[in-house]
Amino acid sequence: MPILTPSPATIAEAARHILSGGLVAFPTETVYGLGADATQDKAVAAIYELKSRPSFNPLIAHVAELAIAERYAVFDTRAHYIARRLWPGPLTLVLPRRKEALVSDLVTAGLPSLAIRVPDHPVALQLLYAVGRPVAAPSANRSGKVSPTTAEHVEAEFGNRLAMILDGGPTRVGLESTVLDLTGERAVLLRPGGITRETLEASLGEIDVAKPDQPDSPKSPGMLLSHYAPRLPVRLTCDDPQPGEALLAFGPDVPEGFAEVFNLSPTGTLVEAAANLFAALRALDKPDFSGIAVMPIPPQGIGLAILDRLRRAAAPR
Repeated sequence: MPILTPSPATIAEAARHILSGGLVAFPTETVYGLGADATQDKAVAAIYELKSRPSFNPLIAHVAELAIAERYAVFDTRAHYIARRLWPGPLTLVLPRRKEALVSDLVTAGLPSLAIRVPDHPVALQLLYAVGRPVAAPSANRSGKVSPTTAEHVEAEFGNRLAMILDGGPTRVGLESTVLDLTGERAVLLRPGGITRETLEASLGEIDVAKPDQPDSPKSPGMLLSHYAPRLPVRLTCDDPQPGEALLAFGPDVPEGFAEVFNLSPTGTLVEAAANLFAALRALDKPDFSGIAVMPIPPQGIGLAILDRLRRAAAPR
């Protein structure tokens, strides 16, 4: 499977693969996506098969601009306002699906809503314009495992099972998009991510937050209790090092006694920690270690999204 540098020629080739039903990995500002034509049932089914993803877990449709998104989902005043302010960007809106929208029911998991966003990455936008259709693009990893933030992560996950990978370098945000449900009267935060709750509430007023223990029919990706999980067990405390345990550290004061340390941000910067989170989990997920302990992360701003991913990584599997 070729890892290719983005160019007009390679982006056009990637678009041809997608339109013919193939799977292409490409960078966004959040993580690398596993892209398929969202209007083709077989192409979307191939995503579920490759990721071993539960069929009840919906996918996010990626489009190049708001005007295109309006062809597939119903935007009320709130949705228009927040999309104009924060798109392109790491924000997914769950909206009523237009009845005439030619999107596979596999993308919506049979729900009357559609999760949709405009990514803030030049390669992603060029590819989406070239495809000319919504692209279903969950993170390019097996379901429930650690999301990829480099092309090499994708290659290690799937080998030669993709048509190609577009290499845009390390992703900038490093966490998946925030998911906001606007299908009801009150806005509901389904998944914290690259856009903070404070930013959303500055535009929309107070929003509700979905409970962490979701039923078997979630309205968006990333809501299953166990998710973003490495092979090793994750322990959300670093009080006493366990034998052979690695440490996911944060800040300048790192405890001793761990087999290996990966510091998300030696300066204690949450944005830096978010960008490094998934790469760090992959780096520590080695058979040499017995598990991964985690230092406390401040529960504010994008730190809430980091904590969400860590809680799901540590959940029973």
